[in-house]
Amino acid sequence: MRLFPRMSAILVCNLFLFQAVRSERTPNIVMIVADDLNCFIEPYGDNIAITPNLSELASRGLVFDKAYCQQAVCNPSRSSFLTGLRPNSVKVDDLRKNFRESSQLGESLVTLPQFFKERGYFCQNIGKLFHNMGETQDRESWSIDEVLHKGTHSADTIHYNTPKHLRSNQYSKAPVMEALDVPDTFYRDGQIAHLAASVLRDFPPEGKPFFLAVGFWRPHLPFVAPEKYWKLYEPKKIRLPPTLDQYRFVPSIALHDSRELWSYGNLREKEALSENDIRNLKLGYYASISFLDAQVGKVLDAIDVGGHRENTIVVFLSDHGFHVGERGLWGKTTNFELDARVPFIVSDPRATSSHGKISSSLCELVDLYPTLIQLCGFEPGDNQGLEGQDLSPLLKDPTLEIKSAAFTQHQHPFYGSRDQWKAMGYSIRTTRWRYTEWRAIGSHEVLAKELYDYSSDLQELTNVSHLHPEVVNRHSIELLRQFPINQE
Repeated sequence: MRLFPRMSAILVCNLFLFQAVRSERTPNIVMIVADDLNCFIEPYGDNIAITPNLSELASRGLVFDKAYCQQAVCNPSRSSFLTGLRPNSVKVDDLRKNFRESSQLGESLVTLPQFFKERGYFCQNIGKLFHNMGETQDRESWSIDEVLHKGTHSADTIHYNTPKHLRSNQYSKAPVMEALDVPDTFYRDGQIAHLAASVLRDFPPEGKPFFLAVGFWRPHLPFVAPEKYWKLYEPKKIRLPPTLDQYRFVPSIALHDSRELWSYGNLREKEALSENDIRNLKLGYYASISFLDAQVGKVLDAIDVGGHRENTIVVFLSDHGFHVGERGLWGKTTNFELDARVPFIVSDPRATSSHGKISSSLCELVDLYPTLIQLCGFEPGDNQGLEGQDLSPLLKDPTLEIKSAAFTQHQHPFYGSRDQWKAMGYSIRTTRWRYTEWRAIGSHEVLAKELYDYSSDLQELTNVSHLHPEVVNRHSIELLRQFPINQE
């Protein structure tokens, strides 16, 4: 806690060094990124979640109801939307690769914040944005070094921060849940919000335009939040997911063993989760979401107090979704709707016609980069090669349709080395359908097909690929166009 005033003073001094005359056409950008957040929040119609601050942001912005990530796991997704390139182009498909080293674009690769830095913005990152790039800083992207950006998700727990010889239990990582009567700043997300808010309050309104990225670590496992957020929910009101017998014709290759969840706490001692276990874990997910929401509120308040509201675009998104027991799955790393669909809200104070509205237009996180460029009055450089589309017309007319499909991909199994991969699943989401095709690594043989009809099956309970061969064929052609076999 005693570090905050000192850190804030250092950051503010840096901000004043970059003070300059502002142009009317160059708004600030505050980009808030959550980790592992699906659409279980109030702006997306969830009637259990308590997220008043995200609802407030939605009231002053546009909610993209059908937004999709390009791969449902942290590093590939973040490397994709922060470079404006799909995973096959940026060459990041696992948790270990560094996009600077994997991409064949070399020095021509320009990240989203780097684009704005090169055009006169002061660019700063507080929290997790790029995926844990080890001990390194992505210095090309930022005006000053990143802070609170590295570490593990377990590092927040009191267990993790207790000397091993004093721990009452020897967990492999940390307890799967933690609810302590502590202030928000006891945890990293509270510290991130505190520091981001201090920067926003102190940044001169007439200073140089800024791009501030605020990356929160929650609601990623373990489900960690101060006790007061747990007390917002009643366990008996938490809905259980559909039972496994309600899912029909789902190929096994589309599923996984939920090893991320089972690696926490003492869950490895269990053979299965009871209904009470499932309900408590879902409650923990919701508590983490409400904790996250409170931190978002602190950032939004600081934008107002700092005098930036009328000239600041605020973007809120998650890197991907998350399963909390559906299909027996816990975590991400699938092509199902719960993992591929993400919350995505854009608030532009100038686009008043979109405030409080919902757009049903299909879009992708890879569209974020070109959209922000356009909203800030810039044009992509000739060598950018961005693979997304500009969504800014939707902020004038949310009823428009910008694109006809969204694409997500994932290998099976995800965890493990590349030589253990059996197949790559390519998925296309259109207005009515999701079609996923699993191609064998090496031979490209189609091992399984999935088709889900959202006109009658919002929960993807039944794979109907065998009932609609013409729909399968049409979508398979689109997948081949997007993911040619000769580029795998």
